[in-house]
Amino acid sequence: MSHHPPPGTRFRHLSAAPPLPQSAPEVLGHRDDRRAQHRALRRFLRTAPFAVLGCFTLFLLLSAWAPGFVTRTLVDGVPAGLLLGLLQLPVIWLAVAMYEYATHRLETAEPDESGDAYADLSAGVR
Repeated sequence: MSHHPPPGTRFRHLSAAPPLPQSAPEVLGHRDDRRAQHRALRRFLRTAPFAVLGCFTLFLLLSAWAPGFVTRTLVDGVPAGLLLGLLQLPVIWLAVAMYEYATHRLETAEPDESGDAYADLSAGVR
């Protein structure tokens, strides 16, 4: 009995990997889309609080170092400082609503083939 491999299979381990099935690019593209969406949502979750904090800090800085601007009346005797202060409410409400929406989207992420909805996040994708 011969211990030699059949002809044509001797260097099979050195040959190129088998081609991917036809549906693989579609699945991989879907996963890439999910990763891009997760990255965008996580980026928003990191930057949104700083944007709101920046608006509020600007309001405080104007109040402290530009009292002439803040006390100037703009519309029907209403000072600019009051309008800027009232503008903080919708900015905060919008940021909170968008933050809640983004966290909801991350929590209800569609699971991948392995059943893990956060497989791409735990793999270090940022």
